[in-house]
Amino acid sequence: MARRLTFGLLAILIIFSGAAFTRVPSPAADTNPPPGPDRYAVVKEEYPVFTWYMRAWSGRKTTCEIVTYHKGEPYPAEVYRDCDEMIPSDAIERIACSDSTLSDKAKCWEGKKAIACKIEITSEGTPNTDEVAESCDLEVYTEWMQQEPCTAKNKRTCEGYYLHLANKTTKEREVGKQLDPATAWLSLEDCHAVPSSSTNICEDSPTLVITGQEPIPGEAITRIEGTYSGEPFSCAGSVCKFHVAETDEEGAAVEFWAYSSYGDSSFIHSAQVRVKKADEGDPDQLYYYVDVLSSQWYGQPVATCADAWGIFPPVGGPAEWLTTPKQSKELSSDIPYTYLAANLIKQGVTDADGCPDGGISPGGAANQCGLESARAAVTDWQNQFDDLILKTGKETGVPAYLLKNLFARESQFWPGSSPVTVSDVGLGQLTENGADTTLFWNSSFYEQFCPMVLSEKKCKKKYMNLSEIDQIALRQGLVRSVNATCEDCPLGLDLARADFSIIVFAHTLIANCNQAGQVVLNYAADESSVPKVMGDPDLKQHPGDFATYEELWKFTLANYNVGGGCLANAISNFQAFSYGQDLDLTWDNVSPYMTGACSPSIDYINDISK
Repeated sequence: MARRLTFGLLAILIIFSGAAFTRVPSPAADTNPPPGPDRYAVVKEEYPVFTWYMRAWSGRKTTCEIVTYHKGEPYPAEVYRDCDEMIPSDAIERIACSDSTLSDKAKCWEGKKAIACKIEITSEGTPNTDEVAESCDLEVYTEWMQQEPCTAKNKRTCEGYYLHLANKTTKEREVGKQLDPATAWLSLEDCHAVPSSSTNICEDSPTLVITGQEPIPGEAITRIEGTYSGEPFSCAGSVCKFHVAETDEEGAAVEFWAYSSYGDSSFIHSAQVRVKKADEGDPDQLYYYVDVLSSQWYGQPVATCADAWGIFPPVGGPAEWLTTPKQSKELSSDIPYTYLAANLIKQGVTDADGCPDGGISPGGAANQCGLESARAAVTDWQNQFDDLILKTGKETGVPAYLLKNLFARESQFWPGSSPVTVSDVGLGQLTENGADTTLFWNSSFYEQFCPMVLSEKKCKKKYMNLSEIDQIALRQGLVRSVNATCEDCPLGLDLARADFSIIVFAHTLIANCNQAGQVVLNYAADESSVPKVMGDPDLKQHPGDFATYEELWKFTLANYNVGGGCLANAISNFQAFSYGQDLDLTWDNVSPYMTGACSPSIDYINDISK
């Protein structure tokens, strides 16, 4: 199926009553493109200045003064820059002896010390070679670069020069700074959010509100403009409101921007707005379900991954397994997990001494007697994470039922390493390959996690641009962070680490939804649509053009379970063997092509999505 986003022209129901709107939109015959943000200012900022001296080892002579702007010794370039010529002795005495950071002032200049150069830098650390070369005499610089390190106890016997941090001060400079731009936000009026289904419900025809925001004091938003389903609108002031009619399943396209008294405008923002009527079982009372896909949406967040996929969830909300309940008690379960029961028996949480083989079967799971003995403990254990699962679902938008079902399938809520494959760890059984997917496909999570393992400087690079060694360190660090196995802890588990891992697995699912979406784009698009995917951004396709919201989540679980390669092969084979049959891209149609090592995903997804 290759559903393309088509938007019929939907009339904006403009109400001209002053009681209905703060600002009334007026039709605009011609809407010119806005200029966009254009705001800069010159501001003063303080910066550190580090002064370094280049001194001779022999006789402890100070041969030059070097000023740097970073901690550590000057770089060679700073030495060369500041020590390009010998400073007269009277100047040397005045500079050096007035510096309170120098020790033993009484013997400061008794013909024994001379400053050859001074290096000033603005960064912490030793000056680099270029900075030294800029400041120091070529002869001094060359000798300093070629000399052997001084390892003698009596440093006076060494040849050459050494660097000494003499002072640190603060200076002021003027710099150009780009100011925050004006922006605009979307919201609804007189509607109610339904967090459990990630949607909004209105009793009357919904009112869409566009609000401009000006961050610069003394400036103001003067006008809101845009288009709704291709029809232009314009409102004076900072607020624009209008009723919107019911749309089709794919919604209506909206573009909007704000003009500022500063003389510029915001960026052009975009949104997709879907409005559908429903009677909720009472034909005498109609309700409107409203869903919005936009980075500027200021309301009930749309279901996770819907924006990335470019598709709305089903009207009224998705299937229960893709929702988040209001209370954690709704997540409660009472499933007789044999693997969990065996671990609780082994750790002495429950007593199964009266059972054959101590309640453990030869395969390592609990036998029937052991399971019955541990039943109460199994129920308590599988529900102890519910509060955190609910909290994580609300914070990240990853459905809480999905998280709980995933943990049940992967580990039966025992957050250690797998008894079969020790490389699979935690509640969601993360591997190094899984960690690689998380760090590559979830950039916001990578930016948060990377500084926990690597330096901030390294973390400024994208994950794909790191060295192989640094990538390995990050992957292994992420796997360790979710592995609750702990020999010295009660029950052999660090439960605080298990708690932390819940949000990690939520972000791992988001990464997999991004990768699965790209796989769908790469392998579901036919030849005629490839240019639209890779060419003009106005014609860019989305995963939601090929599959529904629920089916894309099933593909995401397949990606999580057996990897993107299995998913890509299955979709590719489905496309090839179903060519000309007009079959929809669904899990039921694709799963028969999950063969060999990929086949376990079939039961896996059927189990989690039930």
